Amino acid sequence: MIDRTEEKGLQQKSYTKVIDYIKQRIREGNLTSGSKLPAERELSQILGISRNSVREAIRTLDIMGVISSQQGAGNYLTGNFENNLVESMSMMFLLNQINYQQISQLRRGLEMQALMLAIDNITEAQVKELTKVVAELEHTTEENNIILDKKLHYTIATASQNVLIMNILQALSDLIDQFIVDLRREILSSPDSKIILQEAHNAMMQSLINKDKNLAYEAINKHFGIIDEKLRDNADRIVK
Repeated sequence: MIDRTEEKGLQQKSYTKVIDYIKQRIREGNLTSGSKLPAERELSQILGISRNSVREAIRTLDIMGVISSQQGAGNYLTGNFENNLVESMSMMFLLNQINYQQISQLRRGLEMQALMLAIDNITEAQVKELTKVVAELEHTTEENNIILDKKLHYTIATASQNVLIMNILQALSDLIDQFIVDLRREILSSPDSKIILQEAHNAMMQSLINKDKNLAYEAINKHFGIIDEKLRDNADRIVK
């Protein structure tokens, strides 16, 4: 007779069969992003496991962002990992496995690499878009300033053409908004900080136009220098 512990272990082993099966179908080219997965009943028959194990695998893949479950329509491969990254980082932060300094260090490194890659890969349309954003940042409201700042960094990340960098930077941005209460707003509304950030944004733009990676390096360090300073000054106001 199998006890509950053994039964649970067998179920866990069973649902990994579903994950391995989907991976193999992707490798073979039979499943791609947007593809509909076989129905639960079909997966159960193909793999010789219970439908409960199939459902467990589907739930796991949904949480991971690998698939999207649509009520009445089935399950589809999406590869939407951003939400999973945000939740994983949030838990790491709450469990004191990462802190604000580490978040800023990672973001600085990724923003630096994104800008360097964007210098090589940016399109004319993206240059025009960024030029417009940087110009608007000089003469805009505090509320719109936050929106435009996010748009500038997201566009540069997109121009890098590195999906992993894009997803992690977006997750970090969401994490900052979630835990650092009003700090982004304060940084962008402080007159001195706003001037320094605008200078850094202008330098980023020029580095893209002139294909100047030395200027890009200086611009990113200037940008994150003021952010790190504000983080230190407001450490007691940052709440979990």
